[in-house]
Amino acid sequence: MPELPEVEVSRLGISPHLQQQHIEKVVVRQRQLRWWIPDDVLDIKQQPVLDVTRRAKYLLIHLPDGELIIHLGMSGHLKVVPQSTPASKHDHVDIYLSNGFMLRLNDTRRFGAVLWQPKDTLHPLMTNLGPEPLLGDFHAQMLLAACQKRSSAIKLVLMDNHVVVGVGNIYANEALFQAGIHPKMPANQLTAEQAELLVQVVKQILAKAITQGGTTLKDFSQTDGKPGYFAQQLLVYGRGGEACFSCQTELKEIRLGQRSTVYCPQCQNED
Repeated sequence: MPELPEVEVSRLGISPHLQQQHIEKVVVRQRQLRWWIPDDVLDIKQQPVLDVTRRAKYLLIHLPDGELIIHLGMSGHLKVVPQSTPASKHDHVDIYLSNGFMLRLNDTRRFGAVLWQPKDTLHPLMTNLGPEPLLGDFHAQMLLAACQKRSSAIKLVLMDNHVVVGVGNIYANEALFQAGIHPKMPANQLTAEQAELLVQVVKQILAKAITQGGTTLKDFSQTDGKPGYFAQQLLVYGRGGEACFSCQTELKEIRLGQRSTVYCPQCQNED
């Protein structure tokens, strides 16, 4: 599914079109996405868009009465199109704007979500989330403290939204490789030096991915229809069995937490 950089790129893409506009109405063609779209979403009319933000992999459209929560799921993507644009088969939700355009959610597999969070409340999906990886709350001391309580593989801890949000499978693979840490290493064996390096690498990789437009995934395109470009620079993800760019050792591919995990036995110190 789209990872944090892809969601942030989507936010950057739609924000200029939504800012200072009013939502005239919301048209829903398919209410059964990952969760049933609530009546509150259908009732949004003539509300000004105050802001468009992101929390973890959720987009939040801020309105006076609350926030519209959008999750792209495995195959969802957003586009801003003229209101006269005919709907295609998997165009499930249209948010009509006062500028004559509409924000359209297309979701082939219907694993995305459009939900509502009333003002001054917190939707259950928004609770118990860890810090944002690109902000100051995510730092080495915090990561080290979280890892000391866990004996599970460091890759699984890095992908745990209770520890830090938005470090999905692709970027966890990449970060651990660049930090020289084996993905199966028990988290409670992480050293202070490794934690410092891992936090630094995570921030660098995610920031670079956002700058370059998100990773090219089969089901992802930006709001203007152009794919992202960062996938061309992935060092290990999707390269199991190929040679490591750094040492030419054959990259190994295993399963951790039901997710593909690729690493270099030489660079990541496999015993």
